[in-house]
Amino acid sequence: MPWVSREPSAKGHEHALLPYPGRGIAVTAVVVALTALVFTAVAVRGGLTEVQRVDDRFLRLMVAGRSAPVTATAMVLNLLGLVYVTLPVRIALAAFLAAHRRWWHLAAFVSAVVVSEVLIGTLKSAYDRPRPAGTLVATSGASFPSGHSVAASVTVIAAVIALVPPGRGRAVWGGAAMAFSIAMALSRAYLGAHWLTDAVAGVLLGASCALLTALVTGLLQRRHYAHRRGEPGRARDPDLTLREDRR
Repeated sequence: MPWVSREPSAKGHEHALLPYPGRGIAVTAVVVALTALVFTAVAVRGGLTEVQRVDDRFLRLMVAGRSAPVTATAMVLNLLGLVYVTLPVRIALAAFLAAHRRWWHLAAFVSAVVVSEVLIGTLKSAYDRPRPAGTLVATSGASFPSGHSVAASVTVIAAVIALVPPGRGRAVWGGAAMAFSIAMALSRAYLGAHWLTDAVAGVLLGASCALLTALVTGLLQRRHYAHRRGEPGRARDPDLTLREDRR
């Protein structure tokens, strides 16, 4: 019986969170670097001046292009990003993973969510950036980064990693998760709830949390199963393990 498979898992059988460590490290490093770049630009006074000019222009463009259908769509996304929606969804996903005893997947998902929630409050307090004037929705707290964008991106990306085995399916669902995250970010800027930079930083931070926790958990998963097979220090290719177990 395989320790890990790319097929949908039965109870206790978990697909690899990190089938290709090199690729996972490279992708995570790029996303984390982009995240650090945006956060640094906003933290530095000279960088923030230039960022604010871009944000001001984008907000004027959004206000000038507002229409009833787009506003309605943005309002729906605003509701989807509220804690009253995200919290039950997260609990349901965690419960599903626990019920199927997919403990590695559960650990990666819960860790991503917890880390992101800790960072949202900490970073908002540290940056204390004022929000744009004239928002179309109720807001509270500082503007940077966008909590809606962080919550949306970390939830959907971490969910895809935990629920979908590596392969073409994960790539498709991962693309859909990123599209949803970008739509959420743009809706925040469109509604005037956040500056564009706040929203972009939120998407990147959420993605970084999801990828980093999956990377760490995936490496631990590979080490654990390599040790169980009597190969300490060397994690075998999941596909190779699966082929050998089927002989």
